Amino acid sequence: MKTPMPSRRHALALLAATPFAASCGGNLPDPVAAWRSPGAGEADPRRHALAHAILAPNPHNRQPWLVDLLGDHELVLHVDLDRLLPATDPYDRQITLGCGAFLELLALAAGANGHRAEVTLWPEGEPQTRLDGRPVAHVRLIAEATPKDALFDHILARRTNREQFKNRAVDEAALAEIANAALPPGGNAIGSPAPLRVDWTRSPEQLAALRALAWNGFDTECATPAAYQESVDLMRIGGAEIARHRDGIALEGPMIEFAKTVGLLNRRVLADTSNRFTRDGINAWRPLAESAPAYVWIVSLENTRAAQIAAGRAYARLNLSAIAQGLAMHPWSQTLQEYPEMAELYAEAERLAGAKQGETVQMLARVGYGETIRPAPRRGLSEHIRA
Repeated sequence: MKTPMPSRRHALALLAATPFAASCGGNLPDPVAAWRSPGAGEADPRRHALAHAILAPNPHNRQPWLVDLLGDHELVLHVDLDRLLPATDPYDRQITLGCGAFLELLALAAGANGHRAEVTLWPEGEPQTRLDGRPVAHVRLIAEATPKDALFDHILARRTNREQFKNRAVDEAALAEIANAALPPGGNAIGSPAPLRVDWTRSPEQLAALRALAWNGFDTECATPAAYQESVDLMRIGGAEIARHRDGIALEGPMIEFAKTVGLLNRRVLADTSNRFTRDGINAWRPLAESAPAYVWIVSLENTRAAQIAAGRAYARLNLSAIAQGLAMHPWSQTLQEYPEMAELYAEAERLAGAKQGETVQMLARVGYGETIRPAPRRGLSEHIRA
């Protein structure tokens, strides 16, 4: 009997975010092995902490972290300059946020293992405009018995949930609690004097405006050739490709595999936004934006590299705190990207978030209740330690 071709409804599912399902086959690496008992058997507390740090949220799942181990107690964090996002992140702000999230999970894991992470940011100076070869941070682990931060216990359950959330309002008290947990004691992240503010939608009118903004930002990115192509290039189509790369944007599931096999789904098709199949897939994201029960955001009072690190650390805590509350979270920050085609929406995002002169909206995310999903692929600790 002839195998039926995917229907238009199936096409919608192909490009919608799908949880990773392990079916790699052969001798390919397990893309989610890093999530299983990270740091188990590691005698070096730095490696134990780093095994948790590589599970941090980061833009396009680039995992742009390179680490040098120094002596017995120190490490230096660098950015892998081959893993930047020049089209969607022209000033490397989002990549820097990902480094902040990495440092936060490192510090949480070190603390849970009887060590304090003493972090010195940008020891050779802050790179301006673009990141360069200068280190992001020097970290020294100091043996010190301190109470474990409760957020550590949620690292392995932390997810970026790209599915549609349930039709269920989020209580304002829950939003206030996750916002308060985003900032460590004292209100500032390690190594940064820059204060941050975490806020959330507080009225139906504001929520409606942010829903529209989120969709318009996504649609604008898809209509901007260089920005959209950057995402297409990082899409990993099918289990085998996901296992080979263990990074990027995973497209996985039975329909993905079928469409790839029969030639309906490949990068050429994905890159053609006039293709009906691709356009349907793009439009499948619209209800995700427009049905979000709430949005949260992080504002910094300045936009130095140290402030970006602080915001990244705060986002990691915000995400972990949401998981602790049973909430799902999904960054939706296209409108915060600093390329010309996004300028009008960028200004609207600042207005809706209440950013004052000189302040920067560093993160915007939708929040709600969602189904449990599988973790994103990770390359593993050995891929990040170079010395």
